[in-house]
Amino acid sequence: MVVQRYLRLLVEGPLARRLRRFVAVGVFTAGVQTVLLWLFVDSVGLNYLLGAVIAIELTIILSYVLNNAWTFQASQNTGLAAYLVGMVKTNLVRGTAIPIQLAVLFGLVEWANSMYLIANAIAIFVSGLYRYVLDARWTWG
Repeated sequence: MVVQRYLRLLVEGPLARRLRRFVAVGVFTAGVQTVLLWLFVDSVGLNYLLGAVIAIELTIILSYVLNNAWTFQASQNTGLAAYLVGMVKTNLVRGTAIPIQLAVLFGLVEWANSMYLIANAIAIFVSGLYRYVLDARWTWG
């Protein structure tokens, strides 16, 4: 029921624009995260899980900057203190999604023999709705 409500809000309703912007930022930062992961694993030689943690944290920061400026423009965190508190909140929200994302990534790579970049894309998608709900209600609520 909650999923249907949020899918309907994507198309119509007062939150439609914000949700579309959140998805656009998410798609962009997922691309950045995928490139970073590839660089960390294939160029630097890190284990894919360690590379994923580093790429995730870097894109958490990027996502916050973009979402604060564009997605949640009406309720954006302004001023140094509010901005930093928002950054901490989004790190807590998205930090709690890291185990979800890493578990999906690990399961798909180790048990389903998926390529790590494809598995990462699926893991980002799986944890995306969770991140939106918590960020919308707490970070910019």
